[in-house]
Amino acid sequence: MFKLVNNLTYLWNKFKDRGNAEFWNSLEEELILNNVSVNTADFILSEVKEYCFKNSINSLNEIKNLIKGKIKEILECGNNWDIHINEKKPFIILVVGVNGVGKTSSIAKLAMMLQKEGKSILIAAADTYRAAAIEQIQFFGEKLNIEVIHHQRNSDPGAVVYDSIDKAFAKNADIVIIDTAGRMQTSANLINELKKIKRIVNKKNSRDPDEIFLVIDSNTGQNAKSQTEVFKEALDITGIILTKADSTSKGGIVLTIKHDLNIPVRFITYGERIGDISYFDPEKFVDLLVE
Repeated sequence: MFKLVNNLTYLWNKFKDRGNAEFWNSLEEELILNNVSVNTADFILSEVKEYCFKNSINSLNEIKNLIKGKIKEILECGNNWDIHINEKKPFIILVVGVNGVGKTSSIAKLAMMLQKEGKSILIAAADTYRAAAIEQIQFFGEKLNIEVIHHQRNSDPGAVVYDSIDKAFAKNADIVIIDTAGRMQTSANLINELKKIKRIVNKKNSRDPDEIFLVIDSNTGQNAKSQTEVFKEALDITGIILTKADSTSKGGIVLTIKHDLNIPVRFITYGERIGDISYFDPEKFVDLLVE
């Protein structure tokens, strides 16, 4: 599972106390090695270090708790993790992300979670470019007894979205979840296609997508921040679905994305089973990061 500071006890024993500058420098290096940006690492440690010096704190447990407090401050600031479905149907969830991060399986997991909450779901198979993408989402749809709206491979993704919203109105469906392509000839082509889908949603549903989730692989590291910046610039990303949290993820990228880009993690997936998804719990997450 996630770890942020693997060697805190070791560093403490090596440098003996909070008065040793090497302890704080090594701790900052540890954070950065675990995918926390320099800016975020400084935010976490500068006030903790100052507080420890001013108040003569020389207890490892107290320092751990202070670090946890700063991390919680990052994760909880302005956060709203649940999906609040409005009364205007259909509620549109646009899911984006590069290939290989677990986007399609995350859509299936999210669909099942919302289905269990009593919502009627349609899935728009708008990733018409990747080989077997339509078949993959159809497989999940059959497993969940959820209708998947699709066209032929290499057809216009916007047309799939258009038809999906029409079908949602006809069936009075609560939610439409839109799968999208993760790679095209260039990143510019991909982003333009996603912007087009967003415009179609607005035209058909009289508003932009209600949620736009970016799927990020928790093992990606600082490259995940670069991905997020590209998608954020083009779309109003409302949250992150963080995948593969059952691996040896370092976890710091969660803090970097939230602190530096102000995008909260909304869901975590953590296994191969379709039910392996949960709402993001910052309290539990922090306890895993810093033991």
